[in-house]
Amino acid sequence: MSDYILNGQSYGSVAAALMAHNFDPSALRPWIGTDGRHYLTANQGGKPVAVPAPVANATLRKDEWQLLDTAVVTAAKERLRVVADLRSAGLEFNIPNGLGKTVLQTETVGDITGARISMDPAVLGEADRPRYDIVNLPLPVIHKDFYFSARQIATSRNLGASIDTTMAELAARRVAEEAEKLVLGTASSFTYGGGTIYGFKNFPNRITQTITAPTAGGWTPATLVREVLAMRQKSINKFHYGPWVLYNSPRWDEYLDDDYSPNKGDNTLRQRLQAINGIQDVRTADFLGDTWDLFLVQMTSDVVRMVVGMDITTVQWETMGGMQVHFKVMAILVPQLRADANGNTGIVHGSV
Repeated sequence: MSDYILNGQSYGSVAAALMAHNFDPSALRPWIGTDGRHYLTANQGGKPVAVPAPVANATLRKDEWQLLDTAVVTAAKERLRVVADLRSAGLEFNIPNGLGKTVLQTETVGDITGARISMDPAVLGEADRPRYDIVNLPLPVIHKDFYFSARQIATSRNLGASIDTTMAELAARRVAEEAEKLVLGTASSFTYGGGTIYGFKNFPNRITQTITAPTAGGWTPATLVREVLAMRQKSINKFHYGPWVLYNSPRWDEYLDDDYSPNKGDNTLRQRLQAINGIQDVRTADFLGDTWDLFLVQMTSDVVRMVVGMDITTVQWETMGGMQVHFKVMAILVPQLRADANGNTGIVHGSV
């Protein structure tokens, strides 16, 4: 997309459309109605409403957009394990019109001194006030492009066939994968505006615990149970009492889903870990890769939440006089990992 915005001035039709609609991505999702007119879907009173497009630049019909959107959302869901867990637990912070913002500013609050004990309340205590610091969290856009030629779209319509959604699905998977990697910390940390995005694996305040690889001599399932109990205790020692979810790398699955003991009918190791008080679930995080990493995460908003500036969506624009139709799958899904005034958190990283 060669269009750009500099110092509040738009350059190009795409940038102009965004500026004119206050960076609402629906401005780049025009569709052709059954009457042949061009429309945009606007949010009015919390409901989607069709409004006439200011410029006749739509390429796809409404049902074609629906086909693309379904393919994108379905493909993205396959890869969003941890992101989906956080959001379904209500651990999210929504930013309206996130595309028009570059950072989220939050305050960290320092602690104050303890109270005084005396027989006379007239005795002056130590007066102080908490220290407030501004912290910036970058709000980058995760995006992947694909395109159709106008001829491909026309051919599919003439044949009465649906447009091929393969590229849309692949693009959505790539966007979802990057969002998941950001949360896990397996993507490179992203810095902008004096702030940095961290995930579980690279969060400076995370608690660490050495664990034993199941391939090591003398390892038994009970070894891991004791080490996970130690991880839980480290979280408690930092004043974080759960509830937790334990995320494991795929490399652990072979051992977690095996019998906990030689006695048939006993639980698997995964089920044994789920029986630990306070642990809600033990779940595989695909993008932890070929490691022995484990993460015990307290599922509360003071520890981690997803900042949602824009859900996964697809936008469209044309080049080459309309002969090529470009699409971009994009999202603003950013993890915000948090610690208290003393640097304590409820994220425990177990590694070999």
